[in-house]
Amino acid sequence: MPYEHVILERDDGIAIITINRPKVLNALRTDVLRDLREALMECENDDAVKVVIITGAGDRAFVAGADIGEMSELDPIKAKAFSEFGNSVFLYIEKMSKPVIAAINGYALGGGCELLMACDIVIASEKAKIGQPEVKLGIPPGFGGTQRMARLLGKMKAKELIFTGDMIDAQEALRIGLVNKVVPSEKLMEEAKNLARTIASRGQIAVRMAKQLINEGIDVDLETGLSLEAKGFAICFSTEDQKEGMKAFLEKREAKFTGK
Repeated sequence: MPYEHVILERDDGIAIITINRPKVLNALRTDVLRDLREALMECENDDAVKVVIITGAGDRAFVAGADIGEMSELDPIKAKAFSEFGNSVFLYIEKMSKPVIAAINGYALGGGCELLMACDIVIASEKAKIGQPEVKLGIPPGFGGTQRMARLLGKMKAKELIFTGDMIDAQEALRIGLVNKVVPSEKLMEEAKNLARTIASRGQIAVRMAKQLINEGIDVDLETGLSLEAKGFAICFSTEDQKEGMKAFLEKREAKFTGK
């Protein structure tokens, strides 16, 4: 279905969601978040979609943050609702069964940084600038920045970046583990699509199980996590994909997975 603020395209098992407000650097408002959520739900419910890529329109920004015009009018009650709604959308990305790749084509600030941290894998243009500058507006991050950044980078580094509100470039983001790969800007979408195609060629039940196990196991003790993994591992032995994958390996050919 068409959306007002995002563009949803499909390309041979890959869905590309483009946040489409380039004149305001793809800033997030409530209606933009709503469109993003609906597009994500459409991808989750489309059996033909195996991997999702999220990017921003134009060549300046992925998402330069939440819309300050909207936020400036909020009272505490409305601010809490805005934060909770944004968090629900980003949490949906983490919980959806399909892998989500962020393709960072420029500024990823505030809500943009929080969005990329909710994705499974992040590919950044060499021109990307990333940060959580909310303290410069008199507020802390509100879409998960204080929680995901500490989990991804460790408490001390997260505090440094959030307390200062400073931006970092793509190479520094790569060095500290905030992005997976940095590529020339003209090759960003090609790299993201190539990665998506590779993931889409694997056994999809196994990929989705792996995402679930990583997400569920990261915040539990090791013994509980290993127990979860053993159960997920065992479940996959009831699938046609497991039988095809192992048969193909023994026959020295490419597996033809069906997602069953």
